[in-house]
This record gives sequence, structure tokens and C-alpha cells, in this order.
Amino acid sequence: MPPAFEKLEVCNYSQDREGLKLFIQSSNAEHGVIEFVQASNVEHDLKEFIQPSNDVQYGIKEYILPSNVVHDMSDEELFWRASMNPKIREYPFDRVPKVAFMFLVRDLVPLAPFWEKFFTGHEGFYSIYVHSNPSFNGSDPETSVFHRRRIPSKQQHLDLTYPTLVVMQEVEWGKFNMIEAERRLLANALLDFSNQRFVLMSESCIPIFNFSTIYSYLMNSTQSYVMAYDLDSAAGRGRYSIHMSPTITLQQWRKGSQWFEMDRELALEVVSDRMYFPVFQVLCKGSCYADEHYLPTFVSIKFWKKNSNRSLTWVDWSKGGQHPTKYVRTEVTKAFLEKLRNKKCEYNGKFGNHTNPCFLFARKFLPSSLTRLMRFGPSVMYM
Repeated sequence: MPPAFEKLEVCNYSQDREGLKLFIQSSNAEHGVIEFVQASNVEHDLKEFIQPSNDVQYGIKEYILPSNVVHDMSDEELFWRASMNPKIREYPFDRVPKVAFMFLVRDLVPLAPFWEKFFTGHEGFYSIYVHSNPSFNGSDPETSVFHRRRIPSKQQHLDLTYPTLVVMQEVEWGKFNMIEAERRLLANALLDFSNQRFVLMSESCIPIFNFSTIYSYLMNSTQSYVMAYDLDSAAGRGRYSIHMSPTITLQQWRKGSQWFEMDRELALEVVSDRMYFPVFQVLCKGSCYADEHYLPTFVSIKFWKKNSNRSLTWVDWSKGGQHPTKYVRTEVTKAFLEKLRNKKCEYNGKFGNHTNPCFLFARKFLPSSLTRLMRFGPSVMYM
């Protein structure tokens, strides 16, 4: 019998004549026990399987600086908790503003060694959150910055005696659950009161400047970076539904990249949104591609004055199609990386300064590009 568990996750379940079969995974980081439970009487058998754990009392440090990303909150509870915003501006602790790097991946972060190099020496100035598919049961090495940074995926309470039993949900490209995953990453990152800027990364993203440059750029910026534009075509306004009116009009409908960067104020508004998110949840499905429209539309309606209307993540759409250009090993050169860094944009109302690059990150780099990234990246980025 395994030791006491604070949380169990039902990753899958099925029903047959023998009863309900639950695939249960413990989130207890120390033991990581995985067991199968087959129960015709779920309540009785789970009581035999689970020994209730004692309540743990946490001080303010654990409340404001959570040391573990694993928790047993449902999505509803998580968003409520994350939406809390202290009215007293002075913090009762020495707050060092951090950048929250939020990775939306399928399993492991394939370019992890390059990111490890990027983060080295800057502990205490960043936080990492990883949202992977619940079917993935692997883990990062204990020495990795990604170790135990995987957040709980979609959680819905089952109608059972034990409310901590949850069903996990896969995230699929182009589906609405992509938006749910992004908001879930934001909500988890907001639990740490030291996180001040929030960046969404894909598994194919890389930094193209060193950590100090990116940290300074974000912390000193007066804007958020959510790409938003009006596209009068089938791929833009053509995805709008007349049923979204009057909450969202056609003139307010926007399109943009899903890879965003925002400050804490905007992140709080996103996880607290109860007006626009439900409209997208019901009416933006299928070919609507909510991840390209929800945040651009939401931010443009309510917070356009503080938005730059551009993404900090470079990507190449010049070849057309539903997906941008993918880069493999042979395409990664020192000259190519330098080229990504050289374009300049307006920053805090100023344009053309050598310290004002348009992009801090780039995608899509395939795993085969890792060796050359490790070879050329450090010298180009001064890591």
C-alpha cells in the first residue's frame, strides 16, 4: 500500500459490467506511484486505497511564493485564486520581479539544453511552467530547470465522494482547448506574486538574446505584446459569427499570433474574463481557430492603449499554408541567428534605437536544430 496521497488524478476511465475502471496517477512528487484501481464500488475501494493525509499549515511564504506547481485545485478554483489582486501595493517581503516562461508542449521540452544554457546564472529572476499532454508520464532530470515544473492539466471534478478525483484533457492544435491551456498557464503563473511578466512559448521556440537583455527589455517595457490586426478576408473577418454580437461586433474582431507576452495587470484581466471568454467558448469552434482570435480581440477591445499590437516571437509565414516554416539543423547558421536579431521596432514610444529589437524569441526550430543552436547560439547571444 503506498503512503498517504494529497492528490490523485484520474487520467483515464472506462465503464464495463465489472464497474468503473480508473487509471489513477499520484502527484506525490516523492513517490510518484502509479496504480490501477478497478472498482464496482468506487467509494468503498478508494477508501481502502487512500489514506487521508493530514492538513498542512502554510505561512505567507508558501502563499505568495509557491514552491511547488502541483496542486489539487479545479480550473474553477484555480482561476478564482489566481484572480486575487492585493490592493496594498507594498509587499510584505523582498519582491524581486520575475519573468514567467510558460511552455505549451506535447511532452518534454525538446530544446531544453539550449534553454538550460539561457537560464544558467539567473536563478531567482524567472519562473518556469510547463503544460504538456496528460498522457505523457515522463519527467525531466532532477538537475534540469524543467524538473517538476509541469502544471496540472484540465481538471473537472467527477461526481464521486472524493472531489480531488479529476479527468485530464488533451490539448489539440486549432481547438478551443488550446485557449484553455494558455489561460491555465497564466493562472498557475499568477499564483506566484513575484511574477511580473508572462511569456507563452511553444516547444519549438528559442530565445535569440541572452537572459539579461530579455529581462531588461520586458521589465522596462510600458506595454504588453499581443499581436492584433483587422484582416478583411476569410481567414480574418470570415471567421466571425454574427451571433457574437452585441458582446463582440465585426468591427471589434481581431486576428493575431497566439504567442504573447504581457504584464501582470493584463494577465489578471485574462484569467478573470467572464464576458468574452464564454462567447468564444460557445461560438468559436472548428475553423474559427480561437487561439488566433480570443486574446487579440479581447485585448483590442479593453486594453488597446497598453498593447503594442505585435508579437515578440519571430516566425516565417512567407511560404504560406496553415503552418509557418520549420527550421532543421542545416538551416541554423550564425548569420541566420544574427539576422533574426537585427530588425528594430518602436519601444516605449521610441523607434530605431539599437537596444530596441523587434523580436526576443523565434520559432519553429525542430529538435534536429539543437546541435547547431548549442554551437552558434552562445556566441551570437553572448550567453
